[in-house]
Amino acid sequence: MQWFRLAVTPMLLLAPLAAQGPPGDLFATMQEISNALGVGCDYCHSAPRGSGTPEPKKDIARAMMAMTRELNAKVEAATGKSGTGVTRVQCITCHRGVAVPGQLGDILSQTYRAQGATAAIAQYRDLRQRYFGRQAYDFGEDTLLNLAQRIVESKPDDALGLIQLSLEFNPKSARSYVALAHAYTRKLDDASAMASLEKALDLEPDNSVARGQLEQLKSYHRQR
Repeated sequence: MQWFRLAVTPMLLLAPLAAQGPPGDLFATMQEISNALGVGCDYCHSAPRGSGTPEPKKDIARAMMAMTRELNAKVEAATGKSGTGVTRVQCITCHRGVAVPGQLGDILSQTYRAQGATAAIAQYRDLRQRYFGRQAYDFGEDTLLNLAQRIVESKPDDALGLIQLSLEFNPKSARSYVALAHAYTRKLDDASAMASLEKALDLEPDNSVARGQLEQLKSYHRQR
């Protein structure tokens, strides 16, 4: 059915693709775009053929195709290379298998600001289940730790939730335990902070950051 929809696609939609390759490549290019966005043909072809119903995603697709051609022309001009000698910008370059591209950290930050830590954690789990192992998002610990770092001073409990989520998927990360310790100190829970730092040192005995912070906390307790 998808190939049938492509076969009857008006030439107005296919026209922007003509510059990307010979006419015989048009249908393959459309399928390549579909794969790059992780969508089916009905994502853009949303109305019955001939109905006259607006299909705004087609207009966006045409504009994006034109932008891609323009970017590739600029790359060729800047590098003095053409054809196979230059890396070309494609839909997959930005979309990476998702319809609306974006960095995972930015997506989680937006959800956190609008709905809170619980929603952001649930969103991370959902996206990880659907996209882990693909090129869509960076599920490395930096994504969660960077978000936690931005909020730990004012919202230590929220930061703890994010760091604990990181440790769920990265249980041998000394860096995450160090971040966990810092969040505990913001809650004045020095005992939990020291336990976290000791765990970090169990994983990385030479971790100078964890050792220095642990010694500082112990010295503070002795002086009190």
